[in-house]
Amino acid sequence: MDQAERLRNIIKQQNKKKHLARVITVTSGKGGVGKSNVSVNLAIQLSRMGKKVVILDADFGLANIEVMLGLRPKYNLADMMFRGKNVRDILTPGPENIGFISGGSGLREMTNLDKDQIQSLVTSMYELDQVADIILIDTGAGISDAVIDLVMCSAEVLLVTTPEPTSITDAYALLKTIRRQDTFDPGKMKIRMIGNRVQSYEEGKELYYKMSTVSGKFLQMDMEYMGAIPEDAKLQSAVRKQQPISIAAPNAPAARALMELAMVLENGLNEEQTQQFRGISGLLARMFRGSRQ
Repeated sequence: MDQAERLRNIIKQQNKKKHLARVITVTSGKGGVGKSNVSVNLAIQLSRMGKKVVILDADFGLANIEVMLGLRPKYNLADMMFRGKNVRDILTPGPENIGFISGGSGLREMTNLDKDQIQSLVTSMYELDQVADIILIDTGAGISDAVIDLVMCSAEVLLVTTPEPTSITDAYALLKTIRRQDTFDPGKMKIRMIGNRVQSYEEGKELYYKMSTVSGKFLQMDMEYMGAIPEDAKLQSAVRKQQPISIAAPNAPAARALMELAMVLENGLNEEQTQQFRGISGLLARMFRGSRQ
């Protein structure tokens, strides 16, 4: 029995008897568009709706999530992979009952795991599936291999962009890279665009129209409009205070927009479309199978 088949058997056995978290990957074409802010505040808003939410920070070395939350995690994903810690050891409690896992360099180091380490990691991550309803993966910015691997294994992708021309261009480059992957299957991935730092509702819709028109015409990729977040001075003030705007200024325009976006997410996808792709453990198993083919 080869490694891929062993992983499939582990997934099948666990899926029959255990709850699996819904995994949502938040990404962008470039840095500085507010992707991590979106991840943190969506997590808080979803938690207020009664969901158990965990953020996995996969932005290697930058620690954006922990800076925004004002947290210093004791352990990270690499500690679980190489130093004997378990999921609950590396799960740091955050505000509003959300959880947070620092990726450290753990995801990047996965390429060096042997087959026994891979099976151990995938099995261990089932515990995270048990404690979370929703796992938000905050990727690095851009189109690195690590970002593309995560996106390609995700059933739900949120693409954050701004009206700036460079942001639009880089977001399109990300979509183009995804479309060119041999394993891309539009039936297994739903991409939603979030416009950030827009001046009006109309600008958000116009931004989506530009992106969807170009991606549809040249890439034959469908993309939904999830909504937009307005430019808001209170958000920048909250960032400086290391507080999510959903806590620092819950009635600010940006915070209200994020609440509306969380409501869209909470409604979710059709259960039949996503059930087979649920679970962070399943996502990691798909990553390993893909990287070793």
